[in-house]
Amino acid sequence: MSTPPINPILEDPPPSEASKKGLWKPVALIAGVLVMLVLARYLGLDQYLKALQPWIESLGPLGPLAFIAIYVLASVMAIPGSPLTIAAGVLFGSFWGVIWVSLGSTAAAGACFLIARYVARESIEKNLKNNKQFQKLDDLTAEQGAFIVAIVRLLPIFPFNLLNYGFGLTRVPFITYLFWSWICMLPGTILYVVGADAVKQAVAKGEIPWTLVAIVVVALVLLTGIGALAKKRLAKKT
Repeated sequence: MSTPPINPILEDPPPSEASKKGLWKPVALIAGVLVMLVLARYLGLDQYLKALQPWIESLGPLGPLAFIAIYVLASVMAIPGSPLTIAAGVLFGSFWGVIWVSLGSTAAAGACFLIARYVARESIEKNLKNNKQFQKLDDLTAEQGAFIVAIVRLLPIFPFNLLNYGFGLTRVPFITYLFWSWICMLPGTILYVVGADAVKQAVAKGEIPWTLVAIVVVALVLLTGIGALAKKRLAKKT
């Protein structure tokens, strides 16, 4: 008795073909983020955030919630949030400005991370499971996630939004990523927010707010010092 022909529709596709099909999610995610970054830069979308300052201020007690929501949305859309960070010092002052920016930037980092992890992580893991270089990087982020997150947050080599999505494609634990992102973004947040508040007070009062200037200098020295130590440690590991 002859064996009936196998239905090609039921056959598993060749590994190379399956790999190509499975890679569309991470490729589409990365391409989408890059396109949004280019459009944000080309169209100057970050400048439009400055126009939101009067509106946020007019909301009164709801202003901080609106600020955080806009910060998260801007980050997800890969729009640079630096204008909002600076605006926080003007709108809320140093103390509350640092708090709202810290909450907004941390929430934004978490949102982008989760989008990348649940949209594309599985596809990358399946298709690159036999790639030794990827496995080495993946294992490194899983074992030393805190160190790697701290390093890249303290050394502004890559854009903030790109990093948020990029870490979601690795195996670094979410809580580890979120905690160390929050801690290591604080010096930069203090630098920009307090600096903006200092300029505002200097213009409004006609005198230099030396306390705020001292805080800015300390934050700058701290950021520079930690960054230098991080570079040395990274050099030893590589």
